[in-house]
Amino acid sequence: MSGNRHLNVHEVSCCIKYFIFGFNIIFWLLGVAFLGIGLWAWNEKGVLSNISSITDLGGFDPVWLFLVVGGVMFILGFAGCIGALRENSFLLKFFSVFLGIIFFLELTAGVLAFVFKDWIKDQLKFFINNNIRAYRDDIDLQNLIDFTQEYWECCGAYGPKDWDLNIYFNCTDTNLSREKCGVPFSCCTKDPAEDVINTQCGYDIRAKPDLEQRTFINTKGCVPQFEKWLQENLTVVAGIFIGIALLQIFGICLAQNLLSDIEAVRESCLFT
Repeated sequence: MSGNRHLNVHEVSCCIKYFIFGFNIIFWLLGVAFLGIGLWAWNEKGVLSNISSITDLGGFDPVWLFLVVGGVMFILGFAGCIGALRENSFLLKFFSVFLGIIFFLELTAGVLAFVFKDWIKDQLKFFINNNIRAYRDDIDLQNLIDFTQEYWECCGAYGPKDWDLNIYFNCTDTNLSREKCGVPFSCCTKDPAEDVINTQCGYDIRAKPDLEQRTFINTKGCVPQFEKWLQENLTVVAGIFIGIALLQIFGICLAQNLLSDIEAVRESCLFT
């Protein structure tokens, strides 16, 4: 009877162990891939040969997304894989606690974002405007802003006038840039008949009357457009966040079950 109980415990432990291992090795490999892409991007921009240039960019460097997400996935994947495969209690506990902290931070961020909506909008406006200033400083940031403005059909944080913050696009008399009083091509309305993107479509556009501007560019800001998109896709966004949360809870539960099985097997070995 005792032998059967020990065998069943061992079988359950193996089942959970290899499931956690297989689940986390995917995250581990994805983490390596994200880190590789981030480091490759920095190498292409010469950041790795001049580390001090990390702080030179006035705006947000999108490479940080790959490095931070990749780093977290790598650490979690490593702890989950090795902890499950080697039945290492310390790594499994680290995996559970780390995943729990991430879940708690996500939950806190969600509650704060709901409670302090106006503050979040102000911070989003500040973030966008700060990156508008650095639009020409980094190609990755430039591509991110262009993608955002094209996807949400917007221009600037609250309108095209926000591009006065950029030294190349402002309308001041001291600005000698050809892009003076213009906007990036990503602000322009798209003509389905055009196969080639006209990158000069935003030149001098803000020197024209507001009514005429609307014919050629999107005049809505990205903050209100993001709010509108969020309201229209609230169910999908909520479903994604709930799915991620359930996945994290599931991972924590599996790790705790495996820890319990490991302790049970160890105790059974002591008494046999």
